[in-house]
Amino acid sequence: MGKSRIGESDGAAAVAAATSDFDGASREVRATAVRYLLQRLADSAEGNSVEVRVPPFGAVQCIEGPGHTRGTPPNVVEMDARTWLDLATGTLTWVDGIAAARIHASGQRADLTGYVPLAR
Repeated sequence: MGKSRIGESDGAAAVAAATSDFDGASREVRATAVRYLLQRLADSAEGNSVEVRVPPFGAVQCIEGPGHTRGTPPNVVEMDARTWLDLATGTLTWVDGIAAARIHASGQRADLTGYVPLAR
């Protein structure tokens, strides 16, 4: 059984609610917003050479290139939910997120420049 997909209307509504008042949004709304934007990233940057993690809500593999099958992937990008929403919606740039240590990236391919923002 495959993972269920978040519909466009539900995802967009969750992103709008979570980005307008992150602290006031419920955990469920924040989780839906994060997962929806991760889903969009995986759809737009198909592949499995980079793993993008947003604990505790989700992780996806994306970007074409050599993949991995076991253990910790060689290319990992990790950040908290607020940072992911900011990055995916264009409020935060990749360069600024790295400089502020809000984004942790390891590996040669662990760079989302050109893949974000996803939604404006």
